[in-house]
Amino acid sequence: MLHRLTVFLILSSSFALVLPAQTATKRAHRTVPQKKSAKSKSTVKSKSKNGITPAHKRKLHRAFVESADLQPMAKQLLDERTPTAYAGVDRYALRHRSDEGGTLAHLVLGYAHLQDKDYLKAQKDLKLVAARGGELSDYADFFLAQCASAADDQQQVAQLLKGFAEKHPDSLFTRQAELMRAASLMASSQNDGAIRVLEAMRDSKPDVELELGRAYAAVGQTDKAVSIWNHLYVEMPLSPEAAAAQLELLKVAAKGLITTPTLEQRRIRADLLAKGHRYDLAGDEYRAILDSVRSDMSQEPLQHELQVKLAGTLYRTHQVEKAKELLDSVPPSGEEYEAERLYYLHEIARSKDDLDRERQILADMMQKFPSSPWLQEALFSASNMYLLRPDYKNAIEFYGAQFKLFPQGRYSPYSHWKAAWLNFRSGNKDEAKRLMEEQLAMYPSGQEVPPAVYWRARLAEEDGDYDRAGEYYTFILRRFTHYYYADLARERLRFRFDASRHDPLLDKIPAESDPEKDSFEAPSDDLRVARAQLLTNAALFDFAVRELQSEPDKLYAKAEIARVYLKEDRPDRALQSLKRAVPGYFSQDVTDMPQWAWSILFPKPFWNDLTRYANANGLDPYLVASLIRQESEFNPQAVSRANAWGLMQLLPPVGKKLAKEVRLRHFNQDQLTNPTINLQLGTRYFKHMVDSFGGQVEYALAAYNAGSDRVKNWQGQGPYRDIHEFVESIPFSETREYVQAIMRNATVYRLLYSKGVQTARIRAEQ
Repeated sequence: MLHRLTVFLILSSSFALVLPAQTATKRAHRTVPQKKSAKSKSTVKSKSKNGITPAHKRKLHRAFVESADLQPMAKQLLDERTPTAYAGVDRYALRHRSDEGGTLAHLVLGYAHLQDKDYLKAQKDLKLVAARGGELSDYADFFLAQCASAADDQQQVAQLLKGFAEKHPDSLFTRQAELMRAASLMASSQNDGAIRVLEAMRDSKPDVELELGRAYAAVGQTDKAVSIWNHLYVEMPLSPEAAAAQLELLKVAAKGLITTPTLEQRRIRADLLAKGHRYDLAGDEYRAILDSVRSDMSQEPLQHELQVKLAGTLYRTHQVEKAKELLDSVPPSGEEYEAERLYYLHEIARSKDDLDRERQILADMMQKFPSSPWLQEALFSASNMYLLRPDYKNAIEFYGAQFKLFPQGRYSPYSHWKAAWLNFRSGNKDEAKRLMEEQLAMYPSGQEVPPAVYWRARLAEEDGDYDRAGEYYTFILRRFTHYYYADLARERLRFRFDASRHDPLLDKIPAESDPEKDSFEAPSDDLRVARAQLLTNAALFDFAVRELQSEPDKLYAKAEIARVYLKEDRPDRALQSLKRAVPGYFSQDVTDMPQWAWSILFPKPFWNDLTRYANANGLDPYLVASLIRQESEFNPQAVSRANAWGLMQLLPPVGKKLAKEVRLRHFNQDQLTNPTINLQLGTRYFKHMVDSFGGQVEYALAAYNAGSDRVKNWQGQGPYRDIHEFVESIPFSETREYVQAIMRNATVYRLLYSKGVQTARIRAEQ
């Protein structure tokens, strides 16, 4: 018997360790290595899968309980670092001097003094923590080393960090400690010792490589140093250490030694810079290489290739005329760089609206380079150009060429769907049906599957094939429970159909893997979670997150990160973290995940002000919450690249105009980061947009993202069967997905927080 599902989300406020009576995870975890002795063997036997003995677990739990009320004072101190805040934590440490709460309070005090560069006071508190040897004594030892380093006492740094890994085998600071120790040894002219440390920890990371080169240079092994720095400069050009390596190479060169990278190395560096979108630096590198080979006629093919690559960087940095001049100077050839040259010429022709030239270049590319990735890029660019014009006939032609020439190409699922959709919009129903069904067969895992299933159902419904339509709508409700299309399917599923019908085409669409509820909850004996909980009590949130990030394959660790951010009063970071941890959550029913997880994914911060101003403007509060979730993810300090501010991402001139309307005196743009003011002005702005489009929310949302003029232009490209066809026809992917996401999220908000609202899955089963 089906029943209504009313969901009340209760945010878990406790970070307490799970008691041993609860079920532990069945997954295996890393066990901390033990020394081979009779004692350690017995210890290993009593350890859990996660490397914690029962005694250690009890100790961790006791430390958590004894420090449970420290967090508010610790957070205030680390946020403000005022005398009053220091005094509060000092008093706490005194009251708890005989338990772990006091030890943790001294760690907070030491870290706060360290941030204030008051190293003597920091050392006093940190030495007390280190002497007690508690669970987080590795933090105390590492912070003490930082104090010594800041005071330029390098011998003390080396002494403090000697044997750090053996003393603290579970510490995440081991690598940093070894790197700091090596630096202190070099500062003390103990370069051989530094080399031994760095060679032992060598992991191809740029920070170690840079210091190892310096250590070898200090002992006179310049060849080794140059080799290391060249490798760093050439093959890790996007790292900050690459610039430092270049300076070291210049110092060596100033002494008359040869340090110049080879031609091939310079090519590798330039290509990596271009791949990393550092087109300015890549252009400088290509230009320098060209200058070095320009007089060598035997290098002419290389010169032409470098000219094309340089032109590409010019085009990417909006120096279009210079790029065209350089490309035109390169003679046509059958080499692969010719495909790249034609691609950039195609883009330039497109930007100039030279359609005859654009089509001729595409024809040449299809004839000469039918399998080149540059042709794939050019076809996709041309397809989108004709879509925006809108020229559906040519758009269909080039989208079709894309997936026919590159059936498994990166753009092919999208291009195939666009060809299907534009045939639908052009009235070619039979071809649209064929392509929609082919979409499911060829790209069953693609993100275009939900619209393909939905609109194929719409076509079946128009044909009177209610059995197929009903089966497809029901499939959407079950498989894509909280997708935008599930809401549309639920609204249309108001007719009788043969539920026994089965289309094998739908079997090709893989099921979403459902995370088990238990996998969200940390086992009681996970060391990283336990340490993170203690750090959270100390308001050392960044360190707590780092502990949890060391277990990237554990869903419960990722979920715990979200809960740490929630404790930090950062619902935006909590939301971002959990979205990454559970990317398929829109396929889940509300009963498939814990209630606290849903409350993080769909939070309600600033709810009193949000509902107040939403209601004052006649707006649905859940729609406003969904809009904010999409715009800023509830970060009141968010500022976009377009200079939009705050929760609802208002431009300062718009904010100023709205402030006059509501008679808000002495307005300045900084006030847009005030949640109350931003909500007051933002809801009014959105209400203006809704009214300007006759109350149709989807038009208003599209205008909020892309501007009213564009929306009016898209409206003129109708007619449309309904608003949903308009939304699907929005040519900007960002805007289309923006509108769909907000409408979808508003439905989920209502489901979670409104009584009597049923899930899509339950409706599908009725």
